[in-house]
Amino acid sequence: MQSTKLKARALIALLAFSWAAPEIGAAHLAATSPASSRASETRLPTSRAELPLPVRLREVRGRGLLISAWVAGQGPFTFAVDTGAGSLLITPELAARTRLSSRGRTVEIGGLSRSGTVSAQQVTIRDLALGEPNNLLATRQHRVLIVPNLPEGIDGILDPTEAYSPFGYVIDMPNRRLLAFDTRTERLRVGAEPTGGAVVRWVRESGGRRPFVRLGDNRLALIDTGSGFGLAVSQDSADLNNRRGKAVRDLAGGAVESKRIEPSTVTIGSLVLRGVPTDILFGAHQSVPVLLGRDALYPFRLTFDPASRLIEIAPVGQ
Repeated sequence: MQSTKLKARALIALLAFSWAAPEIGAAHLAATSPASSRASETRLPTSRAELPLPVRLREVRGRGLLISAWVAGQGPFTFAVDTGAGSLLITPELAARTRLSSRGRTVEIGGLSRSGTVSAQQVTIRDLALGEPNNLLATRQHRVLIVPNLPEGIDGILDPTEAYSPFGYVIDMPNRRLLAFDTRTERLRVGAEPTGGAVVRWVRESGGRRPFVRLGDNRLALIDTGSGFGLAVSQDSADLNNRRGKAVRDLAGGAVESKRIEPSTVTIGSLVLRGVPTDILFGAHQSVPVLLGRDALYPFRLTFDPASRLIEIAPVGQ
């Protein structure tokens, strides 16, 4: 008989935040089966689904890219936009305010560190709207996790891959906008690259849809707008030149440390990025991938096409 607690495998990114200034970032979650890992529960037929309107993002130091959201007509709530999340996450307070049942399936979730997991409840919400209460997403029901200990002032985490399904989406970092990408009428194509940018394969892990790209040195990196890192790489060594960086606490109550080092040169497809801010993570869980956080992504407009499984990285203002 299946256990009510789903056992751990690396599947989705989850919350990590610093002691002094909470910061959303990538980690790992106890995996569900591939079918139950999808945040979107019920989808409208693509031919009838309407695109949501563009939404303005705001950046708050220590919180990331934030958006106003309404759940079942109630709100506004503050959600952080995190492409590395792999699911939609909400606080118990939001669940109580919208009268959601907390009797859903129990999932064990963990963070950046090696400190184990905490339990979350998997439930379904209806009618998620962004930016304005009537700007509803095409999918009317979304599977979410009720999780404790989100940073103060954050009511939920929005993974746009899951929230905007069956469409794609665009995150315009410099102009702070989140837009739907209509895969019924538009598709990205390999070779049709923007000037100074690239179109690359959207690599997916088994059972998940998080957006990974392959770097020029063959490493896989997770595009993670929830993280304030640049290029973040885990290191087993307990020390780096006998100096440590800032502490980063995760949802499970553990902590890792990060230290910014000399900038790196990173190749993604035909795009060569020089002077990329680079962070070393100490004490991270073995499942934490290489991360491309906001400090590496700020100059770009990112387009995610789930139908073609391609990602466009385009400079803005050039």
